[in-house]
Amino acid sequence: MHPISIAMITDFFHPAVGGVENHVYMLSANLIRRGHKVIVITHSHQPDRVGVRWLVPSLKVYYIPFVPIASSATLPQFFTFLPYLRTILIREHIHLIHAHASLSSLGHEGILHSHLLGVRTVFTDHSLFGFDDAASILTNKLMAGTLKNVDAVICVSHTGRENTVLRGELFEKSNTDPHKISVRKSVYVIPNALIPERFQPSPPKSTEIITIIFLSRLVYRKGIDLLVATAPRICREFPNVRFLVGGDGPKLIDILQMREKFLLQDRIKLLGPVRHTDVCSVLTRGSIYMSTALTESFGIAILEAACAGLYVVSTRVGGVPEILPKDMISFANPDEDDVCRAVGEAIKIVSEGKHDPLLAHERIKTFYDWEQVAERTEAVYDAVLKSPQMELWERMQRTMQLGLFAGPIYTIILIVDCLFFLLLEWWMPREDMDFVREHWSQDMFTELARKATPAVD
Repeated sequence: MHPISIAMITDFFHPAVGGVENHVYMLSANLIRRGHKVIVITHSHQPDRVGVRWLVPSLKVYYIPFVPIASSATLPQFFTFLPYLRTILIREHIHLIHAHASLSSLGHEGILHSHLLGVRTVFTDHSLFGFDDAASILTNKLMAGTLKNVDAVICVSHTGRENTVLRGELFEKSNTDPHKISVRKSVYVIPNALIPERFQPSPPKSTEIITIIFLSRLVYRKGIDLLVATAPRICREFPNVRFLVGGDGPKLIDILQMREKFLLQDRIKLLGPVRHTDVCSVLTRGSIYMSTALTESFGIAILEAACAGLYVVSTRVGGVPEILPKDMISFANPDEDDVCRAVGEAIKIVSEGKHDPLLAHERIKTFYDWEQVAERTEAVYDAVLKSPQMELWERMQRTMQLGLFAGPIYTIILIVDCLFFLLLEWWMPREDMDFVREHWSQDMFTELARKATPAVD
C-alpha cells in the first residue's frame, strides 16, 4: 500500500492514561514506521496543553481548545468542531480519518464532517454497551447515526463486533429479498496488542506466600462489588494469600470499609493510582491476576498480566474468553461463589508449580504484536480507499433509516452541516490557507542539529 496521510480523532489521548489512549498512540507509531503520515486530533488538557505538540516518533498532535465535561469526554456539539477540522484536514492533506471510542464526541463529529471534504472514514469501537439503560440508549442512537455513513468499522473482539453490529444497526438489506438482512461486509475484527518486552516476568517465586494482583479503575463496571464480597472469603480459606490492589475511583471507599470490617490491613494492600510505566513492576510482585469485570470488550490488563507471567482468574464476560488459551486462565461466572471457586483453582495450580511464567511470556509474544495490528489496519484502509465513496443523497437515505424521529433529526443536522461547510468555503477560502509542506523528518532534524552544533577542534 502506498503511503497515505491519516488523522486519528478521539477525545481519549495522552496525557490522559487508559486503554484507548495507549491503543491510538501505539497504532499511530507503528503506522508511521510503515511509512504513513499520522496526526492526532483531540481536545485540550488543562492547564496549558492546547495547540500543537509533537510525540515520538514524529507524531503531531492537535489539542483543540474544547473542555471535557466528564471522564475526558467532550459535550457533543456537531458544528463547532467543523471549522477546526476543515482547516486541519486541508492543511495536512489528509486522505483518511480514523475515529476511536463510542463515547468520543470528536470522533463522531469527525466522521460527520469528513465526508464533506472527500476524506474517507474508519471507526474503532473499544467498549461494550447495554441496551436497557438511558445512557446506553442515547449513546447507541448517537453511534447508529454516525455508523450509517462510515466507510469501515473495526472492533477489538468478536464479541465486541456482535455488540457493535446490534448497537450501530450495521445491517444491509438483500437486493433480491427485501425481508433478508445481513451484516455489512465492512465490519472487521482486529484485537489489541502490547509490547512484550515491557512485561518481562520475574524469576519463579516461593509458594509460601501467594500474592493476588488486582489492577483496575475502581468503578462498578469493573466488578469491585465482587472483589469486596470475595476477598474476605479467600483470605479466610487461604491463610497464605495476600492481595495487592491498584487503582482509584468511587468504589475505593467500599474496599476500605471491607478491609476495616474484617481487619485485613495486613492481607490487603492498597497501592492507589498506578502509572502505566509502573504496571509491570506491580504485576511481577504477584503470582495470580484477578479480574472481576462485569463487562469487557477485550481486556488489555489481562493480556499484560499474562505476558508478565501471572496466572489469570477472570469473570467470563464480553471478549475475555477470546484473549488467552484455556491453560493460562480460570473463568468464573460473575457471582461470589464461582469467583471464590476459580481463585481456589488458580491457587492450587500455582502452588503445585503447574504454571510456568517464562513459558507464558514466550507464548504471548507470538499471539499479539503491534506490527501485525498495524498491518491488518492498513489492509482496512486500503479496502476503504478502493471502495466507492458515498454521495450526499445516499448518506441522507441511510440517515433516514434511523427511525421515525431520529431519522429526520439527523438528516436535518446533515443538511445544516453541508450548508455550514459551504459558508466556511466562502468565508475561509482554501487559497488563503498555509499548507503543511514538510512533515517531521528524522534525517532532516539530524542534519539541522548537526549544522547548528559548532564544530569542536
